[in-house]
Amino acid sequence: MDFSITLLEWFRENGRALPWRQTHDPYAIWLSEIILQQTQVKQGWEYWERFMRRWPTVEALAEATEDEVLREWQGLGYYSRARNLHFAAKQIVALGHFPNTLAEIKQLKGVGDYTAAAIGSIAFGLPAAVVDGNVYRVLARHFGIDTPINTSEGKKLFQSLAQSLLPSSERFDQPPSSFLLPPSSEYNQAIMDFGALQCTPVSPNCSVCPLMESCEALRSNRVKELPVKLKTLKIRERHLIYIYVRCNGQTAIHRRGSGDIWQGLWEPWLVDSEAAVPSAAILLRQHVKHVLTHRVLYADFYLLEVGEKPELPSDYVWIKESELDDYAKPRLIETLIELQ
Repeated sequence: MDFSITLLEWFRENGRALPWRQTHDPYAIWLSEIILQQTQVKQGWEYWERFMRRWPTVEALAEATEDEVLREWQGLGYYSRARNLHFAAKQIVALGHFPNTLAEIKQLKGVGDYTAAAIGSIAFGLPAAVVDGNVYRVLARHFGIDTPINTSEGKKLFQSLAQSLLPSSERFDQPPSSFLLPPSSEYNQAIMDFGALQCTPVSPNCSVCPLMESCEALRSNRVKELPVKLKTLKIRERHLIYIYVRCNGQTAIHRRGSGDIWQGLWEPWLVDSEAAVPSAAILLRQHVKHVLTHRVLYADFYLLEVGEKPELPSDYVWIKESELDDYAKPRLIETLIELQ
C-alpha cells in the first residue's frame, strides 16, 4: 500500500486530538509550534492554554511586555523562544495580517524551515513537508536510510524525500472531500503523530505497525540503529554560586544580560568564587545539578540574612520578597529559592 495513504488512514484512527488542531487560527497554530519546538506535547499543552487565555490574539501578545511573556513562559526553558515569540508578535501586528506564504512566515523571528512548513501547511494548506525528529525517524527506518540526519547531505536528502511523499488530491484517485483537512496539513500531522506514538525512538510497536511489510529497518533488523546521527555535541560543566540576601523583608536580584544562558531572566546575587561569599552566609545546598542541552550546571546556594543592605553591583535591585514571584526566573533559581 502507498506509504502516504497508509499514514493518512492510520492518522484518522489514531491521531491525537490536540486543541490547536481544532482551529484554523494561524496565531493559535503558530503559538503551539513555537512552544513545542523543544517541549513535549503533554507539558506544552498547558502552556499553550495559558497563553491563549491571557493573550487570545496576536495583538494582545504584542502589547504585553517582555517580562510578562517571560514570566508566563517560566519553567519551559529555552527562553529565547519566548523572546522571539514576543518579537514576532510585533512583526505580525506591524505587517497588518498573519503571513500566509512560506517566505513571509520564515521572516518571523524564531521561525525556521520546519516551523514555517508546519504553520503554512496546517494553517493555510500550503504544500510544504515538515521534517522534524519524528519525520527523520519514520523515513530513515521505513526506507532504510543511514545517511546521518545532522549533516548537510542528510538534511537535503530527507527534505527532498519528505516533499516527494506529500500527498495531493490529484495524486490519489480520490475527490478532495475524502481529506479531512487539506492534504498537506493532514499528512504532516499524520507523520508527526506516527513518529510520536507508533514509530517511537525506543521500543516502537513494530508488531502492529501498518507499515511493517514495507519497512526496510524491520526487514534488515536495523530499527534500533536508525536514524543515524553523528555525535558532535560537547557537554561542558559550569559552577554557579548564588547568595540569597534577606534584609528586612527585601531581597536583591538582577536581570541576566545577553550573550549567556537565561538572557533577560532574574537571579539572586551571583558571585564568581567561594572567596567572595560573605562569612555570615549560610550554605543551604551544594552542587545542585541542573542539566541543559549543551552544559551541566552545578550550583551552590547560600542564605545571607542582614539588618543593613550590603553593597552590591549597580545592576542589582531590591524588591519585596513577597513580589519575587512577579519576576521571571530560570527553573534552577526557582528550585534554589524553594530551599531557603
